[in-house]
Amino acid sequence: MKFTRVFLEAIGYELPQNVITSTWIEDQLAPLYRKLYLQPGQLEALTGIRERRWWNPGHINGAEAAKAAKKAMAETDIPIEDIGAIVYCGVCRDNYEPATACHVAAELKVQSETFIQDISNACLGVMNGIIDIANRIELGQIKAGLVVACETAREITEIMIHRMLDEGTMEFFKQALATMTGGSGAVGVVLSDGSYGSLEPRLVGGATMAAPEHHRMCRWGADQRHPPRAPQMMETNAIGMLRHGGELIRKVGDAFFKEVGWKREDLDRIISHQVASANRDAILNNLGIGIEKDFSTFSFLGNMGTVSLPVTAAIAEERGFLEKKQKVGFIGIGSGLNSMMLGWEW
Repeated sequence: MKFTRVFLEAIGYELPQNVITSTWIEDQLAPLYRKLYLQPGQLEALTGIRERRWWNPGHINGAEAAKAAKKAMAETDIPIEDIGAIVYCGVCRDNYEPATACHVAAELKVQSETFIQDISNACLGVMNGIIDIANRIELGQIKAGLVVACETAREITEIMIHRMLDEGTMEFFKQALATMTGGSGAVGVVLSDGSYGSLEPRLVGGATMAAPEHHRMCRWGADQRHPPRAPQMMETNAIGMLRHGGELIRKVGDAFFKEVGWKREDLDRIISHQVASANRDAILNNLGIGIEKDFSTFSFLGNMGTVSLPVTAAIAEERGFLEKKQKVGFIGIGSGLNSMMLGWEW
C-alpha cells in the first residue's frame, strides 16, 4: 500500500474518570489468590499495568465516540459538510444494528451523502478504518473522513472476575489474566487530502498480513456454556498469542520496510498497539527496533483495544515525543490473527 495525498489532520480522545488500579482488581480476587498461594502484586508484575480507566455503568459507546470526534474536528479547519465518510471501528458497539457510526454521524450532523458504516476487526479496527478512509481519499471519492471508536472493559472484566472466583483453578487464572488488562476510552481520527492547509503528518504507505489459522487464540463473545449467568466470555491463549503474534509482526515488518522503501534505522519513532510489557517487548524485538524509539501508555491506560494505538500517538505528540519530519511507524495486531504497519512522515 502506498499513498500520495492522505494526511492526518487530528486525533481527539476521551478517557473515563474512573481509575481502576491493578491492586483493586487483586482485592476482588483475594479469595482466589489465597487458594492458589499467589502473592499480591502479580497482576502488575506480569503485565506492567498499574492502572486503567473504566466508563460509568450504562455509558453509550456512540456518545463517547462522538465526543472524541468533536474534539478532533475542533482541531481542524474542515467544515462538517466536507466529511465524506464516518467509520466506527470499535470492538464494542451499542447494538447489533444499526451501525454505531450512525449515532456518531447524527451527533455531528453530517451530510446525507456521507458514507456511514462500522468496521470490525478486533484490536486492529482503527487501523483498518484509517485505510478505508485513506483509500477513499486517494481515489478522489472524498476530501476528508473520520475514523471513530469507543471501547469499554468494565463489563467483561467484572464477568471474568466472577468466573475466576467460581472456577478457582490456576489454569483458568492463566486463561483469564489477559482480560484483566482491559481499559476503556474513545477516539476520533480525522484524515484529509490536504486541501485545508495541513500537509503533515503524511501517510506514506503500509503493509498488512494475516494468520487466520490462529483465529482461536483469543475469543470474546457469548458464553455458550453458562448463558444464564454470564452472557459474555473472554478466553486468551497468551503464550500462543505472543509466539504466533511475534512471528506475524516480524513478517509484516519485513513487508512494510520493503513496501515504503525505508530501512529500519530510518524509523525515528514507533507507536504500537498497547497490551502489556511482554507484548511491547515482543513487538520491538521482532521488528528489530530499540525501546528508545517506543512510546507506551499501557502502564496507566491498560489495553483499550482499537483505541489504544491512536490515543497513544496523540499523547506521544502532546508530550513532544513525536516531532515534525520524523519517520513514524504505527504497528497494530489483533486476534484473528491480523497485523498492519503504517508509515507516516510526521
